[in-house]
Amino acid sequence: MDIGMRRAYDEAGPDDGLRILVDRLWPRGVSKERARIDRWEKAVAPSPDLRRSWHADPHGHDPDRFAAFADAYRAELRRPPASDALDELAELARSHGRVTLVYGARDPEINHVVVLREALLGRLGDA
Repeated sequence: MDIGMRRAYDEAGPDDGLRILVDRLWPRGVSKERARIDRWEKAVAPSPDLRRSWHADPHGHDPDRFAAFADAYRAELRRPPASDALDELAELARSHGRVTLVYGARDPEINHVVVLREALLGRLGDA
């Protein structure tokens, strides 16, 4: 199984496999045709409260602050409904072989999808 990550603002790649949007909000300014999203899994994204607190923090993209966000998000991923959505993502990855987690964040290294991918790989390793 291969789990990729790609910004919604980047062109879809020929080797993306199943493209899954993992944000609660549709990426601003991206048409559905251009995004080429196969599934939209809102429930696996950070909760609205966690997302708002992360975006409200002017220093949120500081690596030290990101660690606190990542811990809070990991805790959410251990509880329903996010844990159920993570199980569904794992099943999709098993059945498709290649999935790409699509997100709208600017920073490719400090965003929720890095944490989500790690959790998904862990879930797949538990199988």
